[in-house]
Amino acid sequence: MAKKAQPKRDIYQEVTDRILQLLDEGVAPWRQPIKRSGNSDGMPKSLSTGKAYRGINTFLLAITSWAKNYESSYWATFNQVKQQNAKVRKGEKSTLVVFWKRYTKEDRETGEEQNIPVLRHYNVFNAMQCEDLKTPDLLPDEEPAEPFAPIAQAERIVDGYPKPPAIELGGNAACYLPALDMVQIAPPERFESRESYYATLFHELAHSTGHKSRLARELGEKVSPFGSPDYSKEELVAELGSAFLAAAAGISPPTIEQSASYIEGWRRKLKDDKKLVIQAAGQGQRAADHIRGVTFEAE
Repeated sequence: MAKKAQPKRDIYQEVTDRILQLLDEGVAPWRQPIKRSGNSDGMPKSLSTGKAYRGINTFLLAITSWAKNYESSYWATFNQVKQQNAKVRKGEKSTLVVFWKRYTKEDRETGEEQNIPVLRHYNVFNAMQCEDLKTPDLLPDEEPAEPFAPIAQAERIVDGYPKPPAIELGGNAACYLPALDMVQIAPPERFESRESYYATLFHELAHSTGHKSRLARELGEKVSPFGSPDYSKEELVAELGSAFLAAAAGISPPTIEQSASYIEGWRRKLKDDKKLVIQAAGQGQRAADHIRGVTFEAE
């Protein structure tokens, strides 16, 4: 008697089901997989005082560091840089820092003294914008990083991407730049594990499939503010695409909980719409298939 053919394994559905299960069970907060250099904790600090900035300045400097891919947490004025026998690189632009200064003024009508807060500002430069400027978080690590050992199957997926975006290694973050069709990602040895590196790279490559020359998800063609529904949907697509590629590379177990945690954050922004995860899974599968160079019906 002939053996009954076993149904083909649907790895995409397995990954989707596992993520949904983890979301229902509750997951740990998502962690940044890139290790910071030196003793940096990522909080913007004044080089002159060593103290962390507060209030709106924390946001202003942190978002600039993220956008410009600065590795250092330290900032200094032009004169403070000069005092350190260093210099700001030609053409570098400063970032605004604001503070309240109180002045005592006499009230014209009552003659009483008033304490009036006045908003002041000054401009600072990140240490990465300077030459010869030494900061605690840019000093060499005491222990050299272990040599990175590529995962063969993951490398084959990356190398097999038809007409891929450019991939540039550097900095301490990861992002896809639609206007340049380029993925920027920290060097692999900066990640907590090989699996984290490939999962992050797969995430950004999944974003790149949204380019108009590929699957045309209007990526970069319209403004989608951080946290908006369109932004959140694209993040779901990219992370699910990454989860599918990680499964295809055989590194799913070490990365899937991280993916679930990340996805949960965006799902909350979308009012816990579980259906949206399923819908995004379809686009995530198309992204993964495109990177692997297979037709959408082949798997």
